[in-house]
Amino acid sequence: MVGRLGSAGVICDAKVRRAMLAVERHLFLPDSMREVAYIDRPLDIGHGQTISAPHMVAIMASMLDLSPGMRVLEVGGGSGYHAAVMAELVRPGGKVFSIERIEGLARTAKANLARSGHDDVVQVLIGDGSKGLPEEAPFDRISVAAAAPDVPEPLIEQLADGGMLLIPVGGALSQELMMIRKVGGKIIKKKVCGVMFVPLVGEHGHNV
Repeated sequence: MVGRLGSAGVICDAKVRRAMLAVERHLFLPDSMREVAYIDRPLDIGHGQTISAPHMVAIMASMLDLSPGMRVLEVGGGSGYHAAVMAELVRPGGKVFSIERIEGLARTAKANLARSGHDDVVQVLIGDGSKGLPEEAPFDRISVAAAAPDVPEPLIEQLADGGMLLIPVGGALSQELMMIRKVGGKIIKKKVCGVMFVPLVGEHGHNV
């Protein structure tokens, strides 16, 4: 899988390649899906959610420019795969806080991360990711794996100066991956590419 993504020009960063090779995607899927675990497409993980396609995980990891010691907030943890890849990139000394609103998925992610050996770096929490995690802020990087109509203000507030936020913005049919940087207190927004993610849902079950 990693070789194919490299040949296609998706993975050009050596550290992202090493991280993707180190994380076994089948550990983050039901055993019945092992045969399709290394196909480059999103896969259903239940509860109306998906595990992102490997190419999207690689693209977001590359764009986030993660390095050892960084504190990362992930919104929409799913089964834990993306958090594990980021954990590889922030070791040693870094921390990934992964928020998942669906309790069953959060429990599964915790078990998956323990099985893959990343539970020492990733802390899984159950909650409304659109509110961020103020008690652990500020964050060097924020990665959002669900689409919102606009960027939730708490996430911008919790971004460290010099930090970066990646988030899909848009509706069900049209979304753009947005890169947001905070530089000297100034917010700089840039559209990256078209994407398709499940919607970001708040605490009362409504789309954010």
